[in-house]
This record gives sequence, C-alpha cells and structure tokens, in this order.
Amino acid sequence: MQQSYIQLQDLNVWYGEAHSLKNISMDIPAQGITAIIGPSGCGKTTLLRCLNRLLEETPRVRVRGKVLVDGVDIYGPGIDVTELRARVGLLAPKPFPLPMSIYENVAYGPRIHGLRNGRNLDAIVEQNLQAAGLWEEVKDRLRTPAASLSTGQQQRLCLARALAVEPEVLLCDEATSALDPISAQSVEAQLQSLKQATTIVVVTHMLRQAHRLADTIIFMWMGELVEAGPAAQLFNAPRDERTRAYLAGDIG
Repeated sequence: MQQSYIQLQDLNVWYGEAHSLKNISMDIPAQGITAIIGPSGCGKTTLLRCLNRLLEETPRVRVRGKVLVDGVDIYGPGIDVTELRARVGLLAPKPFPLPMSIYENVAYGPRIHGLRNGRNLDAIVEQNLQAAGLWEEVKDRLRTPAASLSTGQQQRLCLARALAVEPEVLLCDEATSALDPISAQSVEAQLQSLKQATTIVVVTHMLRQAHRLADTIIFMWMGELVEAGPAAQLFNAPRDERTRAYLAGDIG
C-alpha cells in the first residue's frame, strides 16, 4: 500500500454561512499525481487551497479540522505560513510572472530564503528551467523581461519558480486551462517527469486530462468526498452511483 503524505481529518470549510467542504477525511499518497475531479462548484479548488493555507486569505472563510503534511498539522499553532508555502507550492490557472527578468523570476524564491551566491543561483536557475522544459527556449535571453514570453512559456516559468524552492508538494489549480494544446501538453509532460520526487495534486475539469495524468483520483460532489482511490479502479469500476453518472456525462 502506498504511503500517504497528506492526511485530511474531518476538514470543513465555510464561506460565511455557506458550508463549502463537509467532513472531508482522506489520505493523499506520497509522490505520484492525485487529481481532484467533479462538477463546477463542488469544492475542488477550495480543497486544494486548504493544503497550503491560501484559502484563509479569503474574507469570512472558516476552516475546521486537520490537514497533516508529512505528519504535521499545518493549521496547528506555531506554523510559519511563508515556510509552508515554500514546501507546498502552487501553480495557478493563469501564469503570473513577477515584473522582472526570466532569471530573477526563478532566483526570487532562493534569494528570499537566504541563498545569494551567484554561482549557486545560476545553477538553480538552469536546473529548474530544465525541469520545467523551458531552458533551451530561454537560455540566451535570461535577462529579458518575463512578460516577453508567450502564455505557455510564462506558465512553465511559473512552474520553474515554484520548483526553485524545492517544494515537497506541488498544487496545480487548472494549471493548463489558459494554455493552447501544445503548451498544455508540455506542462503535462513536465508534471509526469516530476512525480517520482514530488507529491503533485491537480484540480482539473477535463476528464481526459485526469485519465492521462492521474495515479489517484478524488471525486467531489456538492462539497462532499464521494470516493477516492487508484485512477484505474475509479475510472473502470467506481463504487458510487454519482461517480458512475458523472464519468458517463449524465450529471455535472
């Protein structure tokens, strides 16, 4: 049985009086890609953003329950949220490169975490641009503005920036939804290459993408966890009628 790296225990979320996530308890395996699927408004992104405490920046949100990352409750006392978000990185739906050069975008995280040696930074920038599949396209223009890149290149730059602080977990919130098919394919390929060393959790509304990427599936419905398990089992023999109906396109 695969070891779990993230454990959710009786997780509940409210937006004001609206109960968005209801009593979620489950384990997310170490390494591999876990995909969260379900219809719009079912709580996919809410669940994802609980995993690095980004959700609590939304006004009138309440979070109750436990989220353990490598055995530590990230909502417990004394947690350094900045350090947590370095350990649990996020790739958003649209790329948001920092208003600086390609090089400085990737070097930004290591710099703020105390690494200032130029030679080491050069190696970190190259290594992570390589990991994001972008190095060959930008190696001769590292000092040009990141805004000069195409949208697909910017998303891979944001991936390199997230990887530069060596996250243990990478969260991807519809990370290819703003990209053309070729750029999306490139990002998917990079995620597949990273999954042996990193726990990756993706939210996707595309069942075909979940088929291509996921080792584990979480199916959400109306704020509830309906079922979770190995992708092959859930796609081929779902236990719950709602899962079967969603996969068949009858609901959602």
